[in-house]
Amino acid sequence: MRPFREKEWLFSLLLVSLLLWLICLGNSPLRDWDEGTVAQVAREIWRASFGSLHWLYPTLSGEPYHNKPPLMHLLIAWSYSLGGVNELTTRLPAAVLTALGVPLLYLVGGLLFNDSLSALFAALVYLTTLPVVRHGRLAMLDGTSITFFLLLLFCLLKSRQQKPWALGVGFCLGLITLTKGMLVLLLGGIAGLFILVSSQLAVFRNPYLWTGILLGIAPAIAWYVAQWQYYGSNFLQINLQAQTFDRIAQPVEGNTGAPWYYLLELLKYAFPWLLFWPEGFHLAWKKRDYSWGSLVLVGTIVYFVAISLITTKLPWYVMPLYPFLSLAIGAKLSQVWQQKAFNSRVWAILIVIIAIAGLGGIVYFTLAQEEPVLIVMSIVLTISMAVVAWLIYKCDRRFIPVLFSGMYLVLLLLMNSQSWIWELNENFAVKPVAALIRNHVLPGTTIYTSFAYSRPSLNFYCDCKVIPQNPGELEKSLSKSSYLLIDGTTLKNITLANNQNLGTAEGFNLIAPANKL
Repeated sequence: MRPFREKEWLFSLLLVSLLLWLICLGNSPLRDWDEGTVAQVAREIWRASFGSLHWLYPTLSGEPYHNKPPLMHLLIAWSYSLGGVNELTTRLPAAVLTALGVPLLYLVGGLLFNDSLSALFAALVYLTTLPVVRHGRLAMLDGTSITFFLLLLFCLLKSRQQKPWALGVGFCLGLITLTKGMLVLLLGGIAGLFILVSSQLAVFRNPYLWTGILLGIAPAIAWYVAQWQYYGSNFLQINLQAQTFDRIAQPVEGNTGAPWYYLLELLKYAFPWLLFWPEGFHLAWKKRDYSWGSLVLVGTIVYFVAISLITTKLPWYVMPLYPFLSLAIGAKLSQVWQQKAFNSRVWAILIVIIAIAGLGGIVYFTLAQEEPVLIVMSIVLTISMAVVAWLIYKCDRRFIPVLFSGMYLVLLLLMNSQSWIWELNENFAVKPVAALIRNHVLPGTTIYTSFAYSRPSLNFYCDCKVIPQNPGELEKSLSKSSYLLIDGTTLKNITLANNQNLGTAEGFNLIAPANKL
């Protein structure tokens, strides 16, 4: 492609990715767990004065917050200062940064492939992968970490022609560390192994690389040292041991699964692109002497094996795998497009199955009387997949742009709905309950609940600390002049005496002690 064409593609990718990541971003409540926690920490930073050093020593409900470094929380606090505290401003920093990963992957692909078409297809695969879009729109840390890693790869590849670009590698390592802590060891290790495997050892002799690492990592090291000096060994035990290295050998908060857990995650959510991945990975193996092939092989194998062996399993841990999958699939689709001849009836059959699933979606959303946009989404999915299957059957390479455009429209419609965070339907809606609490209880109050576990999103919306307790403990808390949030069944088994039921929301009753009426 000519240079000005490349700039046009880059600008177009930026626009379509920002549209997909930002459309209706604030139309759904915050999700448990990470979103509610991140938002609450950010709000406490926003409320504090700069001189209080709250930005350096963040808190959660007034208690020291040691889980993750504060870069994303600081960005959200800054967003609050510009647009107030709401769902949109909470998600905006992570959404924008994750969306920037699409044009960045295009730039990385251009340097790896020396072929703009493969780079473009890889970026479009990344753009239209459901987990990348959905998790990237949430106030979480994973999409931002991936964007910083892609920027690291871009600087690393660019430094082969212009050595000063290696400075950016170190700064990106620092940004990853300040975003998601020790993930930098795994991603940095992948980058280092890629240098070794691709025989680019000259990079290690580049003084700009080591200067960048020294300058880039220094703020992250300074933050860890500041936490250790301020909190002592308690910080090391929570941040490095309990929240980082313990996740390797034991499940944290009960989040565990079989070694093939992430394979199932890919099978559930990476379609239709997963259909093309086996051949894309095989192509990477055949091209392993090329930069793109070695990066795909190293990144995919090392990262997938690492997260599969870690005992703690969470769905979003698989996110950094998607850029490597996108590069492999982009290369395969580019090969299909350029050769103009292919024969893969298996692809057609599997795409037909997706089209049939779209028909099932039309029936389900029509009968369930859900949002009309989901019915339209299912129609678009069915039609586009049917056309793609027909074109593949006819060995027509035009199935590729039809598949890209169809998936983009499907995701755009899904993000237009209020169902893109489907986990919200798993439990009671927190906003009505939070409104009930705010109407009767002062911010910062501790409330005890009969619900089985703590919900950070509820704590955020009601601006109180809601702690789960068993029925026996609830009566004791009530006698100690504490507020209770209890369900109807538990309410029948508790003696209220002179205490008053202040109201009901989502099946929960807010009980006030007599001395606080």
